Amino acid sequence: MSETMPAGDPAIRVTAVPADTNVYGDIFGGWLMAQMDLAASSVASRHSGGRAVTIAVDSMTFHRPVFVGDEVSVFATLEKVGRTSMTVAVDTWRRDRHSDEAYLVTKAHFSFVAIGPDRRPRPVRPL
Repeated sequence: MSETMPAGDPAIRVTAVPADTNVYGDIFGGWLMAQMDLAASSVASRHSGGRAVTIAVDSMTFHRPVFVGDEVSVFATLEKVGRTSMTVAVDTWRRDRHSDEAYLVTKAHFSFVAIGPDRRPRPVRPL
C-alpha cells in the first residue's frame, strides 16, 4: 500500500542509477544520505542567507529499499532555529518510475551551523 507524499515540491528529486548501488545491487545508503544532506543544506543556507555546515544527523532509519530507476524525492523543512544553528527535518520518498505509488524510505533531522567568511559561527534570523 502506498503512502501519501508531502504536498508541495521536494527540495531535490533525482533518479537512482546503477552507479549509486552497493555491492548487492541496491541503492547505497550513503548515496541516499548525501541526497538528504544536499536537500537539508539548501534549506539551511537559504534561511541563513549564506554558508551553513552540517554538524549532526539525528536518528536516520531506513524503512524501505531504493532500487535502480526509482525516482527519489527529498522533502526538507526548517523545524528549529537557534542563535547560530538550524534543525531541518528531512523525509525521503521513492516511486517506481512506472507507477504513481510512493513510499517513505527514510527520515532524519539534520543540524547546521551558519558560518561567516572567517568560518566561525554567525547569527541567523529567527524562524
